[in-house]
Amino acid sequence: MKGFKCVVIKLKHAILPFLFCTFLICLIVFSKTNLDSTKAGLQLWANNVVPTLLPFFIATELLSHTCVVSIVGKLLSKIMRPVFHVPGEGAFPLIMGIISGYPTGAKIVANFRKEGICTKEEGERLIAFTNNSGPLFIIGTVGISLFGDLRTGILLFITHVLATLSVGICFRFWKNNQTANYYKNSSKKILYNQNIKFSSLGEALANSIMNSIHTILLIGGFIVIFSVIIAILKQSQLLKLVSLPLVALFKLIGIKESFASAFISGLLELTNGVSEISIIHSKILSQNILFCSFLLGFGGISVLLQVFSVISKSDISIKSYFYGKMLQACFATFYTYILLNITDFFNLDIVQTSLQISLQNNSFSSLGLLILVVLLFTFLVYNFKKLINSK
Repeated sequence: MKGFKCVVIKLKHAILPFLFCTFLICLIVFSKTNLDSTKAGLQLWANNVVPTLLPFFIATELLSHTCVVSIVGKLLSKIMRPVFHVPGEGAFPLIMGIISGYPTGAKIVANFRKEGICTKEEGERLIAFTNNSGPLFIIGTVGISLFGDLRTGILLFITHVLATLSVGICFRFWKNNQTANYYKNSSKKILYNQNIKFSSLGEALANSIMNSIHTILLIGGFIVIFSVIIAILKQSQLLKLVSLPLVALFKLIGIKESFASAFISGLLELTNGVSEISIIHSKILSQNILFCSFLLGFGGISVLLQVFSVISKSDISIKSYFYGKMLQACFATFYTYILLNITDFFNLDIVQTSLQISLQNNSFSSLGLLILVVLLFTFLVYNFKKLINSK
């Protein structure tokens, strides 16, 4: 028995070195493809991420030196505490996370924990629902650029926000009996003492820019490395192999098999995934929208690791973030399905009269996708209850 345990421990220690060595070999073997994917990742980062996120990072860093966060907390404490069971200051990362996108919310929550504005448990509740895709990405990139339709972007953003708030309400029960109260008073003292003055404006601006550049470079590194990983998986045909179980499942409920590999790409890296899904020619366009809604809610492994790196110096657990994003993906897909079916404004399928017959014959595929999401949601809720009860 002891010998078996030793073998298992050795195998665990050997997994990461093996993966890193394999990755290094793949970089050499698929050098041409990797070079192109690296360039594409850098272009995506430089053209889309830096212009949209860097100003928000600097602005939030500067605001953290003022009493604005404390004022927001005072004004919204009567909403945030009873609804989400977090301090009123939690409204700040929630609003900024929705406006500016990944990983602004996580960065602010990590700063809150560092400054003592929230407890560990409150930080874990906040991290679960304050880190989201921004309107520039959802409406601009996904809606207008990828789907060529503003209404689709608005639909996805509305359901994204509704899913965010739903997750926040669910997570009010997270470690409910372990919340201390003394942070509430100490956080206000800390914030008011840190109120910026004109004499220290230069230093505060310099620190804000340096911290923001560090975060934006970190995001760029994740985007590039995951662009390369996805390219290697495609070139080596591993992505097709991994997607085979999904292909079989999708065939069973009438969904095109090409969605399987694109969906897995999106689980790894959001932008690549939604881009691939948007160009799949489907008889029912709402399928593409539902898949994108799920991926926007989850955010991808790349964003998860970005958040993990941001909160790594705090005591906030990544577990609550992972469960929160999975729940958000399910909520977002459900809300998108409902809105697509209760109003004609967002449903692009009925605009294309040539597709109306196919809608009647193939509506089972969208419903089947929803059933899969409901089953996943049920599984997550069951395990979520077990996690709460075990604390």
